[in-house]
Amino acid sequence: MLAEQPRHGYELMRAIEARMGGSYSPSPGVIYPTLSWLEDMGYARIAAEDGGRKRYGPTEEGTAFLTANRAALDALLARIGSAGPGSRHGDVPDPVIEGMDSLKRALRHRLRRGDIDEAAAGTIADALNAAAQTIEQS
Repeated sequence: MLAEQPRHGYELMRAIEARMGGSYSPSPGVIYPTLSWLEDMGYARIAAEDGGRKRYGPTEEGTAFLTANRAALDALLARIGSAGPGSRHGDVPDPVIEGMDSLKRALRHRLRRGDIDEAAAGTIADALNAAAQTIEQS
């Protein structure tokens, strides 16, 4: 993805999430150490700084490594798929992705608040199970 255009960590997280059809979104704890490792290995460099954000791009060595390993990369991309035209996430309709995102946000927000007693846990579990049944039946 850095070979496509220089990006900073947040852009990479969103781009990976889009390529994965919304099923996976890497955390900062995955992205930023990986960018540092790529820089340490000589495969990536800071291409520009934008408001304190570092945009990374490939080095010549990184481009050569990518070229040498193109078959492995192509196989990986074929396995995970990529976003297709007309939808941010391949064949998954945008309203479904928006609903998934809304559910993830609500769960994260509620879990961060803490203090989930047995009654609240039961209510949350019931709502999730009802949603799962509705989805399976549609």
